Amino acid sequence: MKTLTVAFDSISYPIHIEDGCLARLGEFVRTIYHGKAAVITDDNVDKFYGETVMQSLQRAGVETCKYVFPHGEQSKCNDTLQKIYAFLAEQHINRGDFIIALGGGVTGDLAGFAAASYLRGIGLVQVPTSLLAQIDSSVGGKVAIDMPFGKNMVGAFYHPKLVLIDPTCLDTLPQRFYYDGMAEAIKYGCIRNKALFDAILNHSISREDLIYECVSIKRDVVAVDANDTGLRMLLNFGHTIGHAIEKYYQFTKFTHGEAVALGMVLMTQFSEQIGPSKAGTAQKVLDAVEAYHLPHQIAQADLLELLPLIQNDKKNIGKTLHVVMLDEIGNGVIVPTTDFVSDICAALGKAGM
Repeated sequence: MKTLTVAFDSISYPIHIEDGCLARLGEFVRTIYHGKAAVITDDNVDKFYGETVMQSLQRAGVETCKYVFPHGEQSKCNDTLQKIYAFLAEQHINRGDFIIALGGGVTGDLAGFAAASYLRGIGLVQVPTSLLAQIDSSVGGKVAIDMPFGKNMVGAFYHPKLVLIDPTCLDTLPQRFYYDGMAEAIKYGCIRNKALFDAILNHSISREDLIYECVSIKRDVVAVDANDTGLRMLLNFGHTIGHAIEKYYQFTKFTHGEAVALGMVLMTQFSEQIGPSKAGTAQKVLDAVEAYHLPHQIAQADLLELLPLIQNDKKNIGKTLHVVMLDEIGNGVIVPTTDFVSDICAALGKAGM
């Protein structure tokens, strides 16, 4: 088993990574909680892992209940959140109890925000089952729901007491969603670790090592900047444009990772023109994105229409938008801008993109 610890200020929790550890969830939970567990999951994940989790908890003597919602980004909304609140109330969940978020990024965000807000905060365990959630969204304490005016616009910073990662859960992940997670892995290599980027590009890293390396980077960044006001903004590489793409297509055409892949390629093509990216950086990003069958082109008419949605981005501070660009592979930089949308539109037009 590989174990990492997130530790800063008064926050501390372990991240365990091991094949087959899902069947031992009850043992791990018993070391930190003694109340009732409310398992929150979606119908896809429940089909594969719901019974394993419930049996593990019951063997450990943990009282349990379970709420299952329809899978998909469309469920990460206020309507589903209200239904979860009602379920928790019906089950008499109190401050001595806790939520287990079993699933991908949508479940982690949704169930995590329910934990953060119900009774002003109850316990939380993250059990990510998708690659994207295992390497990124389950770690760092960001939880949220989408709103009609933007992605992740209502949320909180709320850390779990435990993250349990079983890489064998990826065996049941559809190939498209495995590649979806690889977009976030590529991001980590781009912003902080060229050796990781090269290993990803060359398909020369094991699944467990990939998860460990990505989580290590996120752990280190979060420990320095927990609330996303400085260094942590690096983790948004590809996301500024990616979130606008998701919103423009109403979360139906592209997965999150696919949108991030598009965002990374477009951002680096742009930053090669105006700086700071060194020549050839965009091609390397494109090569990695193509290696995992991720999208890298979007109709220019759509792109010009969706770019204004960036004005609602959470990285806006006053009239300044902080965007993440690459100096070169392995070195991300945060660039404050005031006219980003007009600048990128002009650059795209000039390049015929």
